[in-house]
This record gives sequence, structure tokens and C-alpha cells, in this order.
Amino acid sequence: MAQEESPDAYQREAVEKHLIRYGGEFAPFFIHRAKGSYVYDQDGRAILDFTSGQMCAILGHNHPDILAAMQKSMDEVIHLFSGMLSPPVVELASALAELLPAGLSKTLLVNTGSESNEAALRMAKLHTGGFEVVGFADAWHGMTAGSSSSTFYAGHQGYGPGMPGSMALPSPNCYRCPIRHCRDQCDMTCLDVGFDLVDRQSVGAYAAIIAEPILSTGGVIPLPEGYLQRLQEKARQRGMLLILDEAQTALGRTGANFAFEHDGVTPDVLTLSKTLGAGLPLAATITSPEIEETCHQKGFLFYTSHVSDPLPSQVGLAVLRMLQRDNLSARASQMGDYLKKGLEQLQDEHECIGQVRGRGLLLGVELVSDRETRAAANDLGARVSKRCLALGLSMNIIQLPGTSSLFRIAPPLTVTRNEIDSALAILGQALSECR
Repeated sequence: MAQEESPDAYQREAVEKHLIRYGGEFAPFFIHRAKGSYVYDQDGRAILDFTSGQMCAILGHNHPDILAAMQKSMDEVIHLFSGMLSPPVVELASALAELLPAGLSKTLLVNTGSESNEAALRMAKLHTGGFEVVGFADAWHGMTAGSSSSTFYAGHQGYGPGMPGSMALPSPNCYRCPIRHCRDQCDMTCLDVGFDLVDRQSVGAYAAIIAEPILSTGGVIPLPEGYLQRLQEKARQRGMLLILDEAQTALGRTGANFAFEHDGVTPDVLTLSKTLGAGLPLAATITSPEIEETCHQKGFLFYTSHVSDPLPSQVGLAVLRMLQRDNLSARASQMGDYLKKGLEQLQDEHECIGQVRGRGLLLGVELVSDRETRAAANDLGARVSKRCLALGLSMNIIQLPGTSSLFRIAPPLTVTRNEIDSALAILGQALSECR
């Protein structure tokens, strides 16, 4: 480093020289510390984090209970040979089984959402003997080979063929009906039409349907009432397993321990990630004893360097304890209602807000140039996002394919009313200045 250069200037130069760009642009500053709902840049400027990191820091940043769990593991054991088990792994699997319906009691602990979905898909294929997987056209399930083949939102062009048998259903977006049939109320024609096409393409080797209860990256699209039950029926009629990916919706985020509880549907396989580790790499694939036994008898293999790691498992235990001790699901419901009302008030004041949607503390704000036609406002979101960041609010802007800009808003479940009020004021100011 040259003597006259500041450490941050040197690091910015190193970013250009040495880092692979993996999606979008890096923020024009460095984060030096984080606490609660805030991250702090090199100048000590506080930035409200309404994305919970990468949707993971469900308890806020550097929560003392999480730090204590990490310290406990560091005092005992951090990592082991994959064939060895530690008490936190068994305790976490047991705690998840106690929290979930009886049919979900066998757990595999890995690191990322991509891995948990990869394991779920491998189990579904092994269990059924098929290989065909159906997902949503706006889904995001990960970037590894199997999960990326069912990630239809982005990332397909230029990488060669996906996994054989990967097929997409129209996403049930009531605001922008994918088959131009409904407006604001889904009658599930899109589901029937989608499966008519799937059945015509199938070679009779059905394995699984994989779905998010709320399509998050695809536009914060909650599945319409009754849709998940119909989806499960479609799966059962074809001998497919229903995999629910609750990377972003589990552990209180939507106002319930698990989003599928709102619909009264128990999946064959459940995948968790992001929220389970509260900022640490931890994910889980959970299924029934019957499916696990069949897969085991057929030689199921999912051996990775960090399967059943003690340290993140200890953290996962702390997350589940806090979820129940502090009744975070109810808190997310209450704070989500408060935040949604504030966003709807902004909608009354700003014509560019076409719709506010979502559940609990996972909300979306779609921007349009015309409310009646719902014409896209493609560049407005980027300008508003940039201005919000300058004013001290970080929110995730999503460019919806072929449509418009959407803010995905997901603060920590520990967020306060004052912090919500601050965020709403900043967003309102940015909308006024950028229109």
C-alpha cells in the first residue's frame, strides 16, 4: 500500500484487481461493523438494513445469543470429519422435529440453500425412480447444478443445458397474470394450464415439484389461498414428492414458524437455510422416516466437507430457542402489519407504487409508471434505491423480468417501530425526490 493511500482506497483498488464479480455492482463503501438492524460504513455512518443481510440475519446483526452460541462451539468443537457427530447436530435435528409436523422428523444439515435443495432433489429422484422436476417460472432455488436447473428467474443463458427433465409452471402472480387470464384474483387456471403442458412434455418419469410458499426473488409473490393444496394434489396424482423451499419464509418471517402452516399443507420434503443460521452458513433438508429409509436402502449419498458441522448447528439451536422464547412469529406478524400499513400509506401518496404485497416481515413494493395499465417503471427503482442508500436505508431492488422494479423488504424480526418509521420516512423522501 502506498504511504499516501488510505486503507479504504487501497481496498477499493484491490476489489477491482482481485475479486470476481458475481452479480450486479458492489456497494461504493465498505462495511466495518454491524449491530442489530444497522450496518456501519468506514466513516461510521449508520445504514438501516432492511434486507437482513442476504435475507439471513433474521435476529439482526451480531445478536448476543448468536455470539454466545458461536463462542460455546469455539470452546468445544468447530468442525469434524463428516462421519463423526457432535451433540449440537443431534439436538438441532431433534428440536426441528419437535417444531414440525410428525411427518417431518429426519434431518440432514448442510451449509447453503442450494445444497439443501440439491439434497432434496437427489432424494426425490432416488425415492421415486424418476428425474423430472417441476418448478415455477419465477423461482430461485440456488446456483448448484440441480437447484439452478429449477431456478428459472435468472442464470440460465450462457451456461449450457440444465438437468434433464426440468420444467417450469407459470407463477401465480395475481398482479400480472402470466397467462393474461385474471386480474388481482387467481382462479388457478394457470396451474391447470401449466400441468397440461408439463404432462405433454413428460416422459413419465416424474420425481418432484419444488416451490417456495412465497416466491421471494421472483417478486414477493404469495401463493393464492388454496393453491398449495391444489399443487400437492397435482403431485400426488403423478407420484411426485412436494418439496417446499422455505429458505426465506421459515422461522417466523411470515408470522408463522413455517409458511406452509398458513395453508395447512405438510410437504414431503422441507428445505431450510438463510434464516436457520441467522447469518451463518447453515441449511437443512428435512423429510419423513419412510422417505429417508427408502433412500438409505437405495444408497443415498450426499457427502460434503461441512455436512453436520458443530458450530453452525449450535447457532441453529440458539435461533430455535429465541424463536420460541421471544415468540418471534407473533412479533413478525405484528410488526409486519405495522410496516405494511405504512407502505400502503406511501402508496396513497405516491402514484408510482402499484402494489404492496407479501406476508409478515417479507413484503414487496412494486413500482409502475401507470397504475391502470401497470406499465413498467424500469429505471425508477434503481434511482430510488440509490437515493435510499445515500439517506441511510438499504433495501433490495429486484428487476422483474420484462415488467418492473420491486423492493423486497425484509428487516430483522427484532426490528423496532422507530426503525420502521425511519425506513418509511427515508423511502417516502426518496420517492418524492426521484419521481
